[in-house]
Amino acid sequence: MSSIELKIENKVAFIALNRPEVFNSFNREMALNLQGILDDCEKNNDVRAIVLTGNGKAFCAGQDLKEVTSPELNPGFKAILEEHYNPIIERIRAIEKPIIGAVNGVAAGAGANIALACDIVVASEKASFIQAFSKIGLIPDSAGTFFLPRLIGFQKASALMMTGDKVDAVEAERIGMIYKYFSADTFEDEVNKLAVKMANMPTKGLGLTKRVLNASLMNNLKEQLALESKYQIEAAQTEDYSEGVNAFMEKRKPNFQGK
Repeated sequence: MSSIELKIENKVAFIALNRPEVFNSFNREMALNLQGILDDCEKNNDVRAIVLTGNGKAFCAGQDLKEVTSPELNPGFKAILEEHYNPIIERIRAIEKPIIGAVNGVAAGAGANIALACDIVVASEKASFIQAFSKIGLIPDSAGTFFLPRLIGFQKASALMMTGDKVDAVEAERIGMIYKYFSADTFEDEVNKLAVKMANMPTKGLGLTKRVLNASLMNNLKEQLALESKYQIEAAQTEDYSEGVNAFMEKRKPNFQGK
């Protein structure tokens, strides 16, 4: 059984972490497999949106502790971070297609932070988010210390990282950690609806939006204004821009091709 399941339909790549017996916790094989699948989705012109979710009751419980406590299997923390998690985060932020983190259940440790690195994060009402690192004497990784304070504020992020308190889906939406939560009964349908919507939007423009948002995390105002100018000019040269304007003038729904 593959540790990752991939299904492509309606221009959406649905990527499901598939180790449900261990709550989709990461081992080396699954981490490297996910990187390869993300690379394939980036290159595939038929994929215009990506959904990352988990099979079973959990989204991802973080690192498989059986691997790190096994003398035979333990790759060491340097390899786990520099070869597993850091490249996953870098790919999520670099792929210029919308990536939806669809959190179906518990997202703990690296699992929570991988979800929060996605462009749009939605959750089932059964989902929860836990910065579990402090419970075993570790620090948050997988860019948690980068993204979480920017999402919910320094004080709240600091408290959640130090206490390891669980945040349910309702609270996660309230504090701005995620975009929306849905009932468990409608979660899959709502994710599909959102994914198809994103796959039919102007992909080049969304990719440039993502590029500018990434830069905004480090730029000052003057630098950001200059970057907006640069990429707005580029966006205005796309076929999707022409289609969007024509559709608006003709009072019809646009038919974006992602070009």
